[in-house]
Amino acid sequence: MEISVKGKNMDVGDALSTHVLDQLTPAVAKYFNQAIDATVTFSREAHMLRADISVHPGPRGLLIQSKSDGADAYGAFEGALERIAKQLRRYKRRLSDHHKGMSAADEYMQALQYVIEPESEDTDVEPEGQPTIIAEMETHIATLTVSEAVMRMDLADVPVVMFRNSANGGLNVVYRRTDGNIGWIDPSNTQ
Repeated sequence: MEISVKGKNMDVGDALSTHVLDQLTPAVAKYFNQAIDATVTFSREAHMLRADISVHPGPRGLLIQSKSDGADAYGAFEGALERIAKQLRRYKRRLSDHHKGMSAADEYMQALQYVIEPESEDTDVEPEGQPTIIAEMETHIATLTVSEAVMRMDLADVPVVMFRNSANGGLNVVYRRTDGNIGWIDPSNTQ
């Protein structure tokens, strides 16, 4: 597994990089021998240090993310690593059985993902009232069950996941509501 250790506006020393390699490699290898890569980013936020970990445990486009704040870089890293290990342990069986009986062509659908600049009074809006597109990226929409989509949302630590429902083939969305519950949008179930 290739591991990248970076610092945002701070220097990551050799001792911290070695500590990350020594701790992250066995934690991920315990659940996934063939993990692709991992990125650990340290940043300073006010008086705290933050560690962000992203791991690609396999070739199916799955991304597992966690973050933690701490008084020092080691404490922040340990908190984020503990969350990654907990997620991997919780979902290992479901991840390994995820695509049984599915052909590679049915697994993903291509789509474009856009990042749109937020509207503010200081910025110019394009003609016809269209917002400015900051980034355009290719993304994959996976074919999943609802529970697998919720699992991916938890693992990637994102607020929303769009997926193709394996039960009916329609595009669905699961999202984390402000009250902490999970919402599910299924347009195919409308009357």
